[in-house]
Amino acid sequence: MKFLAVTACPSGVAHTYMAAEAIQQACEKAGVECKVETQGSIGIENQITKADAVILTTDMPIKNVERFDNLKKVKIGISPAIKQADAIVAKMISMLNA
Repeated sequence: MKFLAVTACPSGVAHTYMAAEAIQQACEKAGVECKVETQGSIGIENQITKADAVILTTDMPIKNVERFDNLKKVKIGISPAIKQADAIVAKMISMLNA
């Protein structure tokens, strides 16, 4: 199983990267492969391609979001991505196993 995540926040600095790290750590704990694309103040980093599902933060519009039209997805705010990453990853796993 492979997840993607795209994180972005209004200032495009700290919270973007804090959410990316939280999601990566939650995926590691769950034994799920994950790649996180950040859309911060310096632009898009670590652009993602293929996966089974995607986590999208909703505080800012995600650039090129149409790339994920055919994927199962969870849309969340940046704060829950940081504080509840384990629960979000568990939800994604349940969605894919349903």
